[in-house]
Amino acid sequence: MSRIVTVAAAQLGPIARSESRSQVVQRMLALMRQARHHGCDLIVFPELALTTFFPRWYFEDQSDVDAFFEREMPGPETQPLFDAARELGMGFTLGYAELTQNEDGRTRHFNTAITVDKTGRIVGKYRKIHLPGHREHEPWRAFQHLEKRYFETGNLEFNVFRSFGGVLGMAICNDRRWPETYRVMGLQGVEMILIGYNTPVHNPPAPEHDALSNFHNELVMQSGAYQNGSWVVGVAKAGTEEGVPQIGNSIIVAPSGEIVAACSTLGDELAIARCDLDLTASYKNTTFNFAKHREPQAYGLIVERKGAVPPPL
Repeated sequence: MSRIVTVAAAQLGPIARSESRSQVVQRMLALMRQARHHGCDLIVFPELALTTFFPRWYFEDQSDVDAFFEREMPGPETQPLFDAARELGMGFTLGYAELTQNEDGRTRHFNTAITVDKTGRIVGKYRKIHLPGHREHEPWRAFQHLEKRYFETGNLEFNVFRSFGGVLGMAICNDRRWPETYRVMGLQGVEMILIGYNTPVHNPPAPEHDALSNFHNELVMQSGAYQNGSWVVGVAKAGTEEGVPQIGNSIIVAPSGEIVAACSTLGDELAIARCDLDLTASYKNTTFNFAKHREPQAYGLIVERKGAVPPPL
């Protein structure tokens, strides 16, 4: 039986701070209709897709921060996406800021992604683990990157789920730079990893990296795909948003590590690929046959040590 999943990487152009969720959802619905016209089974939207990338600002009032968060999913403004999934017979992956409460009433904030199947049912959920940036206001920066201030570290681990005829997983933005992200899912037999991101061109602490932004973006997703025998779908929120240029470079990567589809603009755009999940077997059963070739007894430092410690002089 064929296990081909036709996937659209649905890049979004800039979202202004003044733009409402309803306006953004209309843009997303237009991309969903285009994707369905091309026979797509699944469309993948970026990280924090419903609003501008708010961690670039320092807010002193928590209510100003909370205004960017979703308290339910779906909610009144996002319900049309779920309705469209059922109407079009096409699933979607969505990144958003999630505000939830414990049983004791404590409010919690996560950078979250969900995957919804063709019936409009949520089949997978992930909360971002590798939070980049800083916690306190740093006025010297041209813009802030306060994810460590506004979000908690995700608590759902790198789990995978069965849907669309295969084994899928999710990651968010900075997660894609860490090999552990892919390997933990690879050890669960993942066949397709869905990743949304917002990545500024300029890196204030390391401006020497700026010219390498697209190269590094492709490098980490191509290596993660190849080393784990998995498709990887990476989707950007792109363009100059509230004065901050962000990379696009949305790509779909095959288990071989080859880029098979890519966006060419910094606006709302689709990159589409027919992804044969059976192609993963060629890598999972040979070069990266984990059961035959891995030597986990030699990898202890990966989980025992957080920071790098060089040998003594």
